[in-house]
Amino acid sequence: MRTDPRPTLDGIDFYYPADYRPYLTSRVGTSAPPRPPRGGKFRAAVRRLLRPVAMEMPPLPPGRLLEIGCGSGAFMHGMAQRGWTVEGIERSPDAGAAARALGYRVHIGPLETSPDPSTPYDLVVGWMVLEHLHEPIATLQKLARWSASGAWLVASVPDAGAPEFRWFGDAWYALHLPGHLFHYTPATLARVLERAGWRLERVFWHDNPNNLLLSLRYRWLERGWSKGAALLEAMADGKRLPWVRLFLGKLLGRTRSSGRMTIWARRI
Repeated sequence: MRTDPRPTLDGIDFYYPADYRPYLTSRVGTSAPPRPPRGGKFRAAVRRLLRPVAMEMPPLPPGRLLEIGCGSGAFMHGMAQRGWTVEGIERSPDAGAAARALGYRVHIGPLETSPDPSTPYDLVVGWMVLEHLHEPIATLQKLARWSASGAWLVASVPDAGAPEFRWFGDAWYALHLPGHLFHYTPATLARVLERAGWRLERVFWHDNPNNLLLSLRYRWLERGWSKGAALLEAMADGKRLPWVRLFLGKLLGRTRSSGRMTIWARRI
């Protein structure tokens, strides 16, 4: 599904100001890639249970990594500390400059107009990026050309096949209009990837209930239930009822109903 009408490639920057949340949460110290659990078997099991699914990564040795939409660089920084050679692409001048200040090579500008690299990548990652692309197939083809034989693509996107989209319709939080230009189900994303030179290997559904909580918040605001809407927002931010949020997220993730997914794809 495609958003129509939609902003142009030049005009869409209006919807990504300097205080856009992903630019702030990707600063070093606010997020990091998942690390293997340490300690005894019980502690490892608990950490696996509590660890977010959003950034599941293939078991790869360090190599060359490209992060598209790298924001302020926290994920790249964490992967560099694990031995990876990292580069990024970020269209925000402020966030891109913050990532460069960490010492990493970052192209500031749209992925669609980014120059070719000198050496192919072993891993390309993009956290909630593919839905923002104006020409997803052409751009994914470009990423395939940039990647080594057998390279991996790891990307997260909203899942428009989730039941919550049917429940909430135009109030579904993950529509994120007009920033999200395309809306994928696992099946349609697999077809897009295949046309672009990638084969879908695995799908992980996030254990994150925020789509549900914030979509319900929209509906409650429409009905004038401001106190209940404020509670839902505080739950989504982790400020109220955190164990309820954790349980709900795990339930939605296990039933593939959270409306957010991470995919692993292999270069064909």
